[in-house]
Amino acid sequence: MTRIQPSKIVCVGRNYAKHAAELGNDVPVEPLIFLKPPSSLVFEGDDIVLPQGAGRVDFEGEIGVIIGRRARNVAAADAWDCVEALIAVNDVTARDLQRTDGQWTRAKGFDSFCPVGTPIPLAEVDRSALGVRTRVNGEVRQDGPASDMVFDIPAIIAHISSIMTLEPGDLIATGTPDGIGPLSAGDEVVVEIVGVGSVTNRVVAGH
Repeated sequence: MTRIQPSKIVCVGRNYAKHAAELGNDVPVEPLIFLKPPSSLVFEGDDIVLPQGAGRVDFEGEIGVIIGRRARNVAAADAWDCVEALIAVNDVTARDLQRTDGQWTRAKGFDSFCPVGTPIPLAEVDRSALGVRTRVNGEVRQDGPASDMVFDIPAIIAHISSIMTLEPGDLIATGTPDGIGPLSAGDEVVVEIVGVGSVTNRVVAGH
């Protein structure tokens, strides 16, 4: 299986209006971005480890975008030309720490907090059918089409590339639909991106 090695993981918060609402937040006026460290990456079949003392830890299924060429100040109209592949992403989040810290680095950055699937070349993807479907222990918990995004993928790439240069292999996580919820040791979580693929992981308690 191809294992991605991004120099950075750039994520978009509150990019589905219903998800923003379920956490009591307003929809941002421009893409709200944050970073996850590459050390948070795990892959198909790896464990998601619940950190001791972290409190509630949530799943967040997301469409991942893998950059194919160096991109700086890219116009939205040209953004898809910078994309090599799409991939399933689980933006695992320590929700209690996200609230108490006031910024998101710790809550989003633990080891194993970024499971990803197998990248599928963009040319093989029906972009009109994209959506996120997350199952926990076989139960569908999230099911949201990409058309519900507040900022679509070209707008996200344009915005991020106006701030920082995107390098080949970099990963963008484009936000999660509503339906997020907590994970417990023993759970199995599957994030499926319709028309792209999925990533499946078990949840274990940290030591």
